[in-house]
Amino acid sequence: MINEKRQNVMFVVTMILMSIYLLWRMLFTLPLDQGFLNLFFGILLLAAETVTVLTTFELFIQKMQKKRTKLDFPTIPPDYYPDVDVFIATHNEPVDILYKTVNACTCMDYPDKRKVHIFLCDDGGRPEVEELARQFGVGYIGFPGNTEAKSGNLNNALSKTSSPLIATFDADMIPQHTFLMKTVPYFLLSEFVKEKGEWRLRRADERDDHFKLGLVQTPQSFYNPDLFQFNLYAEQGIPNEQDFFSREVNILRNASNAVAYTGSNTVISRKAMEEINGFPLKTITEDFETSIRLQQAGYMTYATEEVQAAGLTTTTVQGMVKQRIRWARGIIQSLQNTRAISSKKLPFWTRITYMSSFLYWWSFFNRLIFILAPILFALFDFQIVSVSFWQILIFWLPSYFFYSMSMRYLSSNIRNQRWSQVIDTIFMPYLIVPVLLETLHIHERKFKVTNKKRASGQEWMRSLKYAIPHLFLLFLSVAALIRYVDGKYGVALFYSSIIIFWLVHNMIALCYALFFMIGRRAYRETERIRAEEDVTINHEASTLRYEARTVDVSEQGIALYVAHPIYLPPKTTVSLHVRSKRYEANLEAVIVYVKKDGEGWRYSATVKPVSETDKRQYMQLIYDRKHSLPEQMNLWDTAYDDMVRNVKRRVVQPLSHHRNMPRIPLEYPIVFTNGDSCTLRSFNFLYFSATDFQGDTSTGERVAFYTRNNIEVILEHTRKTRARRHELLLSVVNIDDLVERGLIDLLMDDLGHSHAASALED
Repeated sequence: MINEKRQNVMFVVTMILMSIYLLWRMLFTLPLDQGFLNLFFGILLLAAETVTVLTTFELFIQKMQKKRTKLDFPTIPPDYYPDVDVFIATHNEPVDILYKTVNACTCMDYPDKRKVHIFLCDDGGRPEVEELARQFGVGYIGFPGNTEAKSGNLNNALSKTSSPLIATFDADMIPQHTFLMKTVPYFLLSEFVKEKGEWRLRRADERDDHFKLGLVQTPQSFYNPDLFQFNLYAEQGIPNEQDFFSREVNILRNASNAVAYTGSNTVISRKAMEEINGFPLKTITEDFETSIRLQQAGYMTYATEEVQAAGLTTTTVQGMVKQRIRWARGIIQSLQNTRAISSKKLPFWTRITYMSSFLYWWSFFNRLIFILAPILFALFDFQIVSVSFWQILIFWLPSYFFYSMSMRYLSSNIRNQRWSQVIDTIFMPYLIVPVLLETLHIHERKFKVTNKKRASGQEWMRSLKYAIPHLFLLFLSVAALIRYVDGKYGVALFYSSIIIFWLVHNMIALCYALFFMIGRRAYRETERIRAEEDVTINHEASTLRYEARTVDVSEQGIALYVAHPIYLPPKTTVSLHVRSKRYEANLEAVIVYVKKDGEGWRYSATVKPVSETDKRQYMQLIYDRKHSLPEQMNLWDTAYDDMVRNVKRRVVQPLSHHRNMPRIPLEYPIVFTNGDSCTLRSFNFLYFSATDFQGDTSTGERVAFYTRNNIEVILEHTRKTRARRHELLLSVVNIDDLVERGLIDLLMDDLGHSHAASALED
């Protein structure tokens, strides 16, 4: 409660200070006597500031109402849960992506799973998709002649089904098993009421006929890093870029009933969809327009906070730019189609929200103005603001400080002002023209499915062309900075600090854009997801059996953590039995590398499910969980930290681990049976390294020694040394015999491996 009061006070103070600042800017700072061009750019800068501030005010006001617009989640008896049709819309997505989504949908909990009807809605009419539906025992609705994109596909599915509720998923969106149980009960709030802490069925005279819920939208979430996280080496520092909208802005829009349907992870009322004649056709963002039409028909659209499904975000710069252009054009199209900003069917605050939605897409033009303004002043001597240094400190500095602090409260640490500016700077050159064209009703009607295939190794070269505008602006900024500070010293530099600050501030964002466009090479075909689950390791050719825990899991690999090094023969297949509370799978695995991990050891392996059942279980074990990417920003990371990290990671090549056996440090003096002696320095089950030899080491003869538990270890001189070390390598001749006799663990105890402090590196 204290934090909420502090937040609201901060918002109010910020709105007052920013209003005073904007009023001052309008009345006293325009260069009225400096000629047409100066006045023109001065008005553009003022307009950009005003639009940016007013759209933020709308979010401040909605944030202050957030708790008052939260629906109670009812407890519903099992018999009252209605039938649900689950639509998985597909166009040309690969079957392996669809496999995971269908598999997850079949695993969703429901009181009576016979009431859950799953359909693959395929507007490609592909035989392989129909076969996939048959394999899983789900419905298939093919629509090969579809000319109306996703809307036509879903409308066709609506006409062939009848359940009162419809859950929609994109082809790559994998729901958690709780999805239906966390969304469907909201639709029964008109039939149930909470009384004395208990939920009961309403009597006939208590029915709430005014409560009309059109859809429940859960957040869009992604299990792979987006391009901002990946290309900028920020996977552990910032949340997914779309989280700010899905987990903050869309939730705030509950206050004005302007929640956007985002096309997936949603449950919709069939009655509501029939009332608006199905999914709209004359738009490239049918999901956004659907939610507006539902609101105009008197239905509530509600967004929840808890992530219940996750999918793939685009992995190429080209794909992301095209996606954002489609969103920009589609949202403006839908606002024009529905006349949402002026519609008498919508309440005042809903229309204000949609005005803010429209103005948001002009933030990219605003960003260009903010970058050009100090360049025009410092490099080309434009006087676009008539103001003194001290006036700036009095009017601008307090409002800017409080505005920055309020943005922290607004975004719940999902996004800060710096990252918002970075994102706007990256997209800015490519959204200004499409937004202008759509505003002028010059439409693009063609629907394009976002490409989510993994970027190839040469993708960065194709992406560099997208950096040309940023390079040009960076060049101008550097030139402006050099010219502006030239010849200035002492007090003159102090009075110039505001312009210098804005130039450097913009240069940092432009550097981020360059790093983003340069990108980063992707080595993995599938994403690793952190997960701690129990694993039993078996080597069928021996008696070896170990217990371990997973560190991370992926479709093609797994990382295991063990407290002590274990022996798994290299290049041989071992069996893994992985189990969670809900799922268990048998996998064939081959260890590919081993490394020290804190006090224990990490074994990484390629894996393959043993059977189809194991594959389905393993897919669920991987994806039926919250993703392991950050949900909040690392507030300790500064722009300097990000820049240094990006430069270092691009210059310094990461250490590659090629060792497929653990190298265990030792200090173990031994005497061979022939009287020679040495000190064993390390051990990897197949080889010992040794120093301090007393005796003949020039031959390849075999020697032996006995441990304190009388285990005979037979060695052979290899005449090789460890790289960069004066340690001779001795191969363990009888390792297979020791394994068959079950003596490996006892041998490790005898060698005192647990006292080793750390792994030795070659």
